[in-house]
Order: sequence, then C-alpha cells, then structure tokens
Amino acid sequence: MNKRLRQRLLSFQLAGILTCSLALFVSCSHDAEEEPVSDDPKIQKLTLSKGFAAEHLYSPIDSINGSWVSMTFDDKGRLIASDQYGSLFRLEIPEIGSDSLTPKIEKLDVNMGHAQGLLYAFNSLYVMVNNSYLPENEEDDDDDETEEEKIDGSKKVSGLYRLKDTNGDDQYDDITLLKELRGWGEHGPHSVKLSPDGKSLFVIAGNHTDIPEMDSYRVPPVWDEDNLFPDIKDPRGHAAERKAPGGWVANVDPNTNEWELYCVGFRNPFDIAFNESGDMFTYDSDMEWDLGMPWYRPTRICQVVSGGEYGWRTGTGKWRPSFPDNLPAIVNLGQGSPTGVLHGKTAKFPDKYKKALFAFDWSFGIVYAMHLSPEGASYSAEVEEFVSGLPLPLTDGVIGPDGAFYFMTGGRRLDSDLYRVYHKDYSDFNTRPVEGTSEVTELNALRRQLETYHRETGQEAVDFAWPLLSSPDRFIRFAARIAIEHQPIDLWKDKIFLEENPENIILGSIAYARHGEKSTRNDLFEKITTIDYTALSTSQKIDLTRALELIMYRLGEPSPANRKVIIDYLDTNFPANHADLDRQLSKLLIKLEAPSAIDKTLALLKEAKNSPSEEYNAASDLILRNPQYGLTIGEMLNKLPPAQQTYYGMMLSEKAEGWTNDQREEYFSWYHEAFSYKGGNSYIGFVNKARQAALEYVPSNKKEHFGEISGDSLINEQGLGLVAGAKAEGPGRNWKVDEAVKIVEENEGKRDFENGKEMFAAALCISCHTIAGEGNNIGPDLTQLGTRFSKKDIIEKIIDPNSAISDQYASSVFELSDGSSVVGRIQDEDDDNYYVSQNPYAPDETRTIAKSAVDRIKKSTVSMMPGRLINSLNEDELKDLMAFLMSGGNEQHQVYTASN
Repeated sequence: MNKRLRQRLLSFQLAGILTCSLALFVSCSHDAEEEPVSDDPKIQKLTLSKGFAAEHLYSPIDSINGSWVSMTFDDKGRLIASDQYGSLFRLEIPEIGSDSLTPKIEKLDVNMGHAQGLLYAFNSLYVMVNNSYLPENEEDDDDDETEEEKIDGSKKVSGLYRLKDTNGDDQYDDITLLKELRGWGEHGPHSVKLSPDGKSLFVIAGNHTDIPEMDSYRVPPVWDEDNLFPDIKDPRGHAAERKAPGGWVANVDPNTNEWELYCVGFRNPFDIAFNESGDMFTYDSDMEWDLGMPWYRPTRICQVVSGGEYGWRTGTGKWRPSFPDNLPAIVNLGQGSPTGVLHGKTAKFPDKYKKALFAFDWSFGIVYAMHLSPEGASYSAEVEEFVSGLPLPLTDGVIGPDGAFYFMTGGRRLDSDLYRVYHKDYSDFNTRPVEGTSEVTELNALRRQLETYHRETGQEAVDFAWPLLSSPDRFIRFAARIAIEHQPIDLWKDKIFLEENPENIILGSIAYARHGEKSTRNDLFEKITTIDYTALSTSQKIDLTRALELIMYRLGEPSPANRKVIIDYLDTNFPANHADLDRQLSKLLIKLEAPSAIDKTLALLKEAKNSPSEEYNAASDLILRNPQYGLTIGEMLNKLPPAQQTYYGMMLSEKAEGWTNDQREEYFSWYHEAFSYKGGNSYIGFVNKARQAALEYVPSNKKEHFGEISGDSLINEQGLGLVAGAKAEGPGRNWKVDEAVKIVEENEGKRDFENGKEMFAAALCISCHTIAGEGNNIGPDLTQLGTRFSKKDIIEKIIDPNSAISDQYASSVFELSDGSSVVGRIQDEDDDNYYVSQNPYAPDETRTIAKSAVDRIKKSTVSMMPGRLINSLNEDELKDLMAFLMSGGNEQHQVYTASN
C-alpha cells in the first residue's frame, strides 16, 4: 500500500473516530442508492421536488466578492446581488441549459455596502442598508454632518435608500436616503418589496430596529408589554432592553416618501411575499435559547395583515398564540433561522407550485413550499420540502424573468453559491399566475373591507365593525376590533355596557383597556363578570381571562369588592383541564391573591407532564442536518423540560404570602428537579432567576434551607448554568491547522494532566466521547486515539471534521418519492423498511421509512461533530488538551513523565 493511500485511509478512520456518531449505530447494506445526478458536488448535495432540476451558477469568494444575502432582477433581466458586509454586484445570467453557466459579473461602482434588502422598481434600485454606524454624537444635532456624509462610505447609516441612473450611463450616480432607521445587525432592517398593485413599497425590520416616526399608523400606537407573568429578561442579555412592539412592517409611498406602520409584533422576520390574491406573508424566527420554556414560539409562517399584532415581547413576556389581541401563525415550522420568502405565481412551474409560498431556513438548509388553502378570512397550509441540502445556508431567493427559481447561500461570511432551479418541462409553462386563483373568499373580502377602517373615519366604522366583534372568524374579529380602536373612544365606549353578546363585551373591553381611563376599570370588571362563564367555549374563556388581565395591567387592580367577585367567578372553574386556559386562570388567581391559588397551582405543578407538542414535533429530523445547532436540539429532546410545570413554578415565584411550610418544601424541591432537564441556552438562567425571586419571600431564618433544597449547590457563580461545566480561560482564537500543530509540537515543559482533562470537557469532547472510562457514549471511545494518529491528524479533524467522513461513520440522506428528505443513521432494516435513528442522544428511538418510498440514498457531507471546538482555548490549554488525548487519559503516559 503506497504512502498516500495509507494516509487517506487513516484520515477516513480518524474522521470516524472523532465524529460524534456511529459507535452506537449499525451500518446496514441497501440497494436503494443510485448514481449521482451530477458530477458537481454542489448539485449532488441538493434534494429537489419531483420534476425539478438545478444548476449551480456561481460561487463568490468571500475575500473578493463577499458573502451574498440579497438579490433582485432589474428591468434588463440582470441579477443584482449584495454582500452582507460589502458591495453590490450585477450579473448577466446565461439561459437555462447553456453550455457555459458562468454569469458575467460586474461590481457596481457605488458605495452601498451592508445591503440586506434589494428591489428594482420605479426605474430605481431600492436598497435596505443594515449598518452598525451611528453618528458619534447621536444625542446632539450635528450641524456639521451633511446628508452626503451620512451616505458616504463608512458613514452610511441604516435605512432605506433609492439609487438612480440620472445620466443614462447604466450606473447609479444618484443616492437618496429616504429614511434613516435606528437598528442594525441580524435583527435590524431587512427586506423591501413591491406592493401587489405595483404602486408602493413594503419594508420589514427585525426587533432590534426602532420604529421611526410614521406619517400614519394602521396599528394603533398604544402598544405595551401587556403580560402579568413574571417579567424576567433573558439572563444572557439577549434583547433585554428591547420593548414592545418588536419587528414591524411599513408601507412606503415612493412618490411622497410617506410611511405608514402596517403591523408589529414579530421577532426577526427577514422577508415578505405576496400571493396571487395580494395577501402578504412572512417567516418569523424563534428564539432558540428559549427552547423548552413555556413561552417558546417556533419559527412560523404568518399572514401579515393591516393593524396586525403578532405578540413578540422580550424574555418571559411573549404572548401565547391563543391571546385574542394577537394573531396566530398560519403554520408552525419548528426550529430554524428564517431568511428569504417568495411566491411562485410568476414561475414557469406546474400550478401546484405557482400557487405556493416558499420560505428559506438558513440553519438547516431547507426551502419549504407552503401550499396555501383559503380558510375563512385567512389560510391554512400544507408544508412540503422543496429544496434541501447539507449544508445549505440559504439567504435569499427570487423568481427570475425567465420563470426560474433563483436562490443564494451565504451570510455570516460563509461561502456563497448562486443556484437556479427550474422545472424540467419549463417550456410547457408560462409566467402568468394561475387563472382564477386571484379571487378572494367572502370572509377575506370582509376582512379587507374592515381594514379600510383602520384609520379614523367616525361613526360609520363603529356601526360596521361592532357587530363583527362576535364573528366566528378570528381574523374578522381582530380586524373589527382594530377598526373600533381607530375611532374616537366616545363613539363606542358606552356600547360595551349596553352589550349582551359575550364576545362583544370581551373584545370591547380589550379595546377599552388599551385606550380608556383607569377610573372605569371597576365598571369593566363588573360588566365582564355578568357573562355566564360556563356557557362560553374554551377559546372564549381564554379571551375573557385575557380581557381581565389587560384591564388589570393597563387600568389597575380591582377594588376589594370587585376582587372578591372576580376570584369567586374564576376559582370555581379552576383547574379547567386545558393547558392555555389553566395558565391564564393560575396567573389571574395568583395576582388576585386568591386563597386557593397556591394549593391549586401546586397540584397542577405536580401533575403536569410533558407531552409532545407542535413546537418540537419535527425537531428530530433537523438534528443531523446541522450538528452545530441540531445536537443541542437532540440533547434537549432527550431531557425536555415540562413546560407546563415551568409555567406554574415561575408563576408561583411571585406569590409572597399564604404559604405553609409544607407547601414551600414541595415548591422549592421542584426547582432542584427542574435543573435536571435540558432546555435552550437560557433555560437554567431563567429558572434560577425565578427561584431567586421566590426565595426573597421566604423568612430569613428559612432561606438557607430552601436555598439548599432548591439547588444552590447546582448553580454556577454566574447563575446561568450548572456547576459541572469546565471552562477555558482563553483568550481563544480562530485556530488554523498549521499554527495549532506548531504550537502543540513545541517542547515547552511538562503538560498539566488535570488541566488537559478539564479542557476535554471545556472543548465539549466529553459531551460525546469517553476517554479512560469518563465521558459520554454518544460517539466512539477515544482512549486509543494517540496510539493510532499523529497530533496533526487529530488537529486537522477537530478543526474541519467535514474534510473526510468515512462511509462507516457518515449519516445518510434519504430522498423520498414525495420530494422530501430524511437525514439519519440506518439502525436496522428488513425487506420492507429502514429503521433510522436521528437523535444520537436517543439512538434507540427510530423512524420507520418504507423502502418503497425511497428514491435514492446518499451519504451526508456534514460530520456529526461540530467544527472548531478548540477555538475557546489558549496556547497552553490547547497543548494540555492534546497531551490528554495523546495519553488516552493516562496520567503515567510518557507525555507527562518524559524529561524535557
């Protein structure tokens, strides 16, 4: 065997040993694999819906052309693309199937870096700049700084810009800042899109972007946090200073530059798109650090409506989708990082896909196709995987003038790629929307009619909207309430007290709580408690409890007499055996100091069990698509916190009085158990903050005891995690192979065995591997690693585990006949099925895949082991880790005993 081949085999073996995967998996033979569809590995890694083909068009190099995140086509059919941190580029794209697919690339001679949104419209290029620059003296009016300076080079501010070619030389020579926006970074200003009627623009921004002064507001500008749940900010500081109302959408008149706030309440949606009926949609992000918490909201597709509120609040304050004063998702998609959104109405696709909404997930490399169906005034959706790849960090997409589907990868300085997806029979289709699909349903039309009253119009609006507060359709009720709220309060406040319909009373009270005087709160409490609670549906009961919460939050506590009436009114109906309703009832009764609140909530705390929920129902399929994010999900699914228990436990943290010693024993013991679960990065910190708040109400002579039984000894000094975790001192660096090898091969004294052992934990090796009997058995035992491989071999695979993955240790991508894919390890198979394990933390849990449904099986190009795990280590820490690995965890090994 020649030396090169031997090195190659050793490299594959090492990649397998260092990959947190297959020691527990069985490698099974199968005959479903076919020859690759292309010689290009960038095409081979894609999975496409049936009937579609892909072309790889271009790969920008980060050091030259950047990492691309946004694109648009101009009026000459040229693609304009933006680097996340740099310049704009213009591309002439070859026709589908051309012999040469390489575009002609031109770097535009205009200084417009940091563009996250591009749109060509009205003979102009609109650019949404997302930059970190602020004038040095932002508190003062800097008379010396001109508008030209603000948009010149490094002084460019975040905002919406218009670029024009005024002299006909095909270059943009005129730059106008239409509106400066205070926001930047990955939650800053994002996309800009043309309205369905082609007369205006819509822009969207994330929750770290302040809402500028608007010329008009479809959302009544009276937003607040509106939650009586304990107010705990993210213990790791994310968005801690951000207040309501979160991410927003605005409409912009290109002629007058008038801005109208359209809707609010998102976390961080990147893009918007319109279907053939003119309805708007977005893909909103989750907060992955909140995984396992009762307020966690998955990534979701939302219909974006006039006056809409979608409930994002920071920390614990997020609203439940069931609250009547915000709107629910069309469909929840689980974990991910939303980026581009587009609609297929002008694509040369079959009708099914021309009517589909497409949404991009950056983290797990999936383009979802949402097949929308009208449902009342809104929509439902069936979700299909349209394009996927490992890895495929999707950023933006657009339907081109040729009817093809273009998309890009990149962002965060990752390598970019530009692709084109087209239907194999594209010449049989046209770019016109499907005939007849632009018609709207009767309820959709009614909602739009109500939205015309989302401005002050007077008695006409009240007369039209008030009866619709009790519509069976939730979107109609919401639009009607917003119409009411835009009218002078004197036109409608008395109607609440004359009303007999329960839903009108409830939603009218919600409207009044947001606009009315505090002096009327007891009148509202009295009116609401005249409603026959037992005659209400569960959703109406949630609406009613939400109305009571808003009155208390906005207008103040009830009088003692009203307090007793409300407690009696609610207490006999608690618990209700419904998760959302019991949360509301517990919250209100604790806030109202109901005598039974502790006993009843403690009983629920004890009885509440974890059950699979929609927030995590597809999470297992994501784990192996991107181990950097997926392994956290996998570990959490194996030790998922009981979110309902967490809700009750945190709610009780604000109960100051009425406790018996036995109740406190039971309650504080719960915290100790809660710390044994695995949630997102902020889980431990959130629970610990609630525990600390609860301990403040304990008598001083009992604090030490209850602190001990609740987990004082478990929590680290920062209060953000458990004590057990070792931590590198650093400072770390972005280690390169050559410099790391040079450092570890230097002979500078004996290495520290104990520190090497700690670095084995600090670099997260111990989370998957064992060495000398210590660690976890997710992946192979590394005790013999140093007897088989050199330091350089080991370092290369730690830094880049994807460089060579042995077939023995690679995951598989199952391409199914419905166009979707499944990623996992074959645990077993029989004549009819594959049994696939997707979670390394629960390898015995398998998913059954019928062999008849599998078109092709290919090996994943993504290692189970995340890369660059040593980047937190300084030089000595890296040396100690390598010595520990080479020694196999043996303190008597020669790396510690040999003379230097």
